Amino acid sequence: MYKTIIMPVDVFEMELSDKAVKHAEFMAQENGVIHLLHVLPGAASMTMSRFAADLRRFEEHLHQEAESRLKTMVGHFRIDPSRIKIHVRPGNIRDVVNELAEELHADVIVIGSRNPSITTHLLGSSASNVIRHAHIPVLVVR
Repeated sequence: MYKTIIMPVDVFEMELSDKAVKHAEFMAQENGVIHLLHVLPGAASMTMSRFAADLRRFEEHLHQEAESRLKTMVGHFRIDPSRIKIHVRPGNIRDVVNELAEELHADVIVIGSRNPSITTHLLGSSASNVIRHAHIPVLVVR
């Protein structure tokens, strides 16, 4: 069906992504590749130069924890694990998803989302931000 699928994942709220796993699997049926992506928040202000070493260690810890959780998530899929790639990148989710989509020439984005509430309508959510700025189709799973 689709050759390259990007699935943004918040490794600290896995239940959102668990809903999307079956949909991504279905879309990758034949020989598609699923790219699990976790986006780390951008680094804090560099005016905190006295704390730069501690900040780097903390960012490295978050990166390793995200990779570990994504590797665990690969086990939730029923397709060959060699067809699932993991990516952990810093930045803004909207921008990083679009950058990865261009880099991989992705066909579709599959993203889990909460049910809408007044806060997501007023503040926006990661899924709505991705939808507004994506250049390829987006499937939102609730």
